[in-house]
Amino acid sequence: MNAIPSLRSFRLAAAGAAALSALVFAQTNAPAAAAAPAAAEPVAALVVNAAAYLVVEATSGQVLAESNKRQRRDPASLTKLMTAYLVFDALHQKKLSLTQRLRVPERAWKAEGSRMFIEPGAPVTTEDLLRGLIIQSGNDAAVALAIAVAGNEGEFIARMNREAKRLGMDDTQFLNPTGLSQQGHYSTAHDLAVLSLALLRDFPQYTRFYAEKSFTHGRITQENRNRLLFLDPTVDGLKTGHTDSAGWCLIATVNRPPRKLLTVLLGAPSEALRVSESQKLIEWAFAAYEGRRLHEAGKPIQQLTVWKSSVNEIPIGFRDDVTAVTDAGKGWEITTELTIPEPKIGPVQAGDTVGLLKVKRAGNLIYERDVVALESAPAAPMWKRMWHAVVLWFKGMFK
Repeated sequence: MNAIPSLRSFRLAAAGAAALSALVFAQTNAPAAAAAPAAAEPVAALVVNAAAYLVVEATSGQVLAESNKRQRRDPASLTKLMTAYLVFDALHQKKLSLTQRLRVPERAWKAEGSRMFIEPGAPVTTEDLLRGLIIQSGNDAAVALAIAVAGNEGEFIARMNREAKRLGMDDTQFLNPTGLSQQGHYSTAHDLAVLSLALLRDFPQYTRFYAEKSFTHGRITQENRNRLLFLDPTVDGLKTGHTDSAGWCLIATVNRPPRKLLTVLLGAPSEALRVSESQKLIEWAFAAYEGRRLHEAGKPIQQLTVWKSSVNEIPIGFRDDVTAVTDAGKGWEITTELTIPEPKIGPVQAGDTVGLLKVKRAGNLIYERDVVALESAPAAPMWKRMWHAVVLWFKGMFK
């Protein structure tokens, strides 16, 4: 699995970003001297009617806006993001398959709250249960999947909490897989953003479920509760939640290339406000900041000389797009530093890390990204390896 982008503090008027957690990349790609662009139109101050929120540039992990991000709150059905994460992991490890038919336990059938209306003893595919969990927010689906993955709910909840700790969700504790309110069941805007980024990054093949607008099971069709899917074609996820104690909650993902945005909104006073206030966060983020795609995933940035290999050079680049954002009208503030340790000795496998890129804003580190080999460099025959060893020895002598 790929690394999770760190969340990094990113304030409009700040000279640099203070890290919430570290990431880190040396040839300086400083832009040529030029006149500063004209100032962008001022963006209205952000005022949001919610108990807590967080706006994150999903690719870089830059935090664009925040309020009460560490406040422990009832996460309601946002809990199901962790339930889904563990199911996706079981699929990845081939402990389950999407087409596998799972028998519905009576405990799942009796689950309270929102439901997909599965019947006890009836077989349902893992894929349908996932759709019931994600699109219909079914508590019955959550319990059925938890038992299928771990054997019983208690063990599944223990795994939820172990995974939360591994991901760095230090202000989170899960007591059930559904999100039903319980004393001691809590999370924060920050931790839910970390979980959402992990899900998007580790299991992109399954995120398509979050964009589906409705699902029919047993002749009962239910629409996705994420109304942004119906209002904004650039929104492609992620999850809603609501209980009396949690208020109205929504985590949204927005794909407007080259940018990918994540918003977390907790404790809005009404269903309508969780939609309108999330829209406000999204439009504010795109108006106040501009994004730059610095490098495209899988595209070579240069050739790397490989010694003691059957090939002389290989292309190097990045697994994912390298992007960053800065204040609107100040794209020139984004620079990069590339470090490639040399000499590089073969063999090298495609995907191996060969260097590091630092992405900076106004000279301050935003994040780091591994530079990887885009093709393999097999080991050379013995005679060539011996010859290169001699050449490298002489090069070292005269450095």
